[in-house]
Amino acid sequence: MLMTRQPTMGPTTIKKARIAELLAPFIGPAPVSDAQLEAIQTYLDLLLRWNAKLNLTAIRDPEEIVIRHFGESLFAARQLFPADGSRETVIDIGSGAGFPGLPLKLWSPSLNLTLIESNQRKATFLRELVRALNLNSVSVLAERAESISLEADLVTFRAVERFERILPIAFSLVKPRGRLAILVGNEQIGLAQSTLSSVDWKAPIPVPLSESRTLLVGERRAFASPKSAPIIIFQPTRFSLNEVPKHV
Repeated sequence: MLMTRQPTMGPTTIKKARIAELLAPFIGPAPVSDAQLEAIQTYLDLLLRWNAKLNLTAIRDPEEIVIRHFGESLFAARQLFPADGSRETVIDIGSGAGFPGLPLKLWSPSLNLTLIESNQRKATFLRELVRALNLNSVSVLAERAESISLEADLVTFRAVERFERILPIAFSLVKPRGRLAILVGNEQIGLAQSTLSSVDWKAPIPVPLSESRTLLVGERRAFASPKSAPIIIFQPTRFSLNEVPKHV
């Protein structure tokens, strides 16, 4: 269970020094630039404004959002991209408020990121957020993941509904030898490993400040198939990641 803090009172904007302090347990000695901290401030303020009319997160306390959402996502980013300058393609399924996909992009700006969010209003928020952060090479697709025919070097998701059903769908979007990275509860580790037995799973990595959250990373074997493939009842339009329509 995630260790909680008492809600803070006062302005929603958190000073950059405080954000850096809150993120320190998740990113360790890795430096966070002033530009990255400003981007997180902008992201947080926009998220709080939109959250008043659209349920993007149940967490209302700004510092708790930094810890639970930004901290967990940037912890994953540090593990997945320890070196700067990665140009990998990334797909984030069920992006919602943008976690972990957009923090991955803030951590490693050269990534080519696709956010998949079927809820039209949440997709609109994501597009507005991408504009506000002035991010390049980011696409927002307001579609269901099973209707997308893409492949990426890395596929991520966290806090999605119907976890068991989304696993083979996520698998189908991973390139051969690509990676699947999911932020899950400890009780979901065994299900992920048994459902996608053709993925070479690494040892689970505990998320800091949490008693139950884990980063689970695996590599798709060449020519591997999931134990059970998703049922698709329509033929999706096929295009490569470089040909994804730009919605932002």
